[in-house]
Amino acid sequence: MISKTKVKQKLHKMKNKVSVSQKVLVLLLIAVTVVGFVASPFAKAENISSEISRLQQENAEYDEKIADLEEQAVGYEDAIEKLAAKIAALQGKIDENTSQQARLKNEIAEAEKELQKQKDLLGINIRAMYLEGDISTLEMLASSKDLSDFVDKEQYRNSVQDKIKVTLEKIQALRLKLKSQKEAVDLLLQEQVAQQGQLSASRQKQHDMLAYNQAQREAFNNKTEKNQKRIEELIAAQRQANFNPDGGYYFLRFEGAVRDFDPANYPYANAGFGMSPGPGCVDNDGPDKWGYCTRQCVSFAAWAVEASGREAPMYYGNARDWVSAAYARGVSVHRSPMPGDVAISTSGYWGHAMYVKSVSGNSFYSLEYNGGLNGLPSHQYRVWN
Repeated sequence: MISKTKVKQKLHKMKNKVSVSQKVLVLLLIAVTVVGFVASPFAKAENISSEISRLQQENAEYDEKIADLEEQAVGYEDAIEKLAAKIAALQGKIDENTSQQARLKNEIAEAEKELQKQKDLLGINIRAMYLEGDISTLEMLASSKDLSDFVDKEQYRNSVQDKIKVTLEKIQALRLKLKSQKEAVDLLLQEQVAQQGQLSASRQKQHDMLAYNQAQREAFNNKTEKNQKRIEELIAAQRQANFNPDGGYYFLRFEGAVRDFDPANYPYANAGFGMSPGPGCVDNDGPDKWGYCTRQCVSFAAWAVEASGREAPMYYGNARDWVSAAYARGVSVHRSPMPGDVAISTSGYWGHAMYVKSVSGNSFYSLEYNGGLNGLPSHQYRVWN
């Protein structure tokens, strides 16, 4: 019998495979910047984001279908277990029939021996009757030495007649028994053939149920993998667009004197980190005190503004939303940087936020988080014009 635990382990293993694949996919999607690319973008970030969103939505639908299949598989488990019980019961009946057939065949063999024995006795008795049968009562009386001898001969004759009668009755009973037993054997054979057919059908149904569910899962996994490859191609193009943003960088300038600080003091350096598409922080990663998920670029940028002696931007949303949020709140937005600014790239799916540490000519030195999709800090020079 197929154990429920084994079926669940198998299904759980397949589900984990899809979940891991999706998590890697999401990790790639939230990429906001990667060091070292300075080439021109392959495509408009808006179009790329739309395509990624569509593929991501398809993969989410595939996840739901796979989850539905998992629930169906739980129902299949019950059906499969019932089939397994039916198979075991049928096999038990087949084994019982086989044993009964063997017993009946032995009984038939014994009955046939007894039948032959009774036939032999019948022959002997008939011969005895034949030898005495042509003597009349007067002749028997005349040939007898006395009356007692005559009585003995008459008794012998009657005894042989009785034995013939009994033997014939036994033969008839044995014949009826043999006929009944042979009919029973034939019936058992017919039942066994039918049971073997049911057994084969049940086993095939059991196999088909598992195979169908497995085939559907593999089909959805293949579609997800195909989408993931396409997304990886788009991400490669979008990474380049992130470092060469359409329209350049935007620099948000918050009021107040700027003081120096140690980026190692970021308070959420050991907090949770996740790359789920949201909404909200769902991987034990916040939100932080400013309304952002911990160890993301926007969380670090908000802290850096506060650590440098000014009021932190709170609840501005994703990095690509910060420019419009700044305009709405009266925060100054510029196209050239100064130390203390927050540089925003609106390219890519979520955009990217960086703290401007210093400026030199046409480049600025940035402090940032999660540039490598790993929730870790980094720093680098970026060309802004």
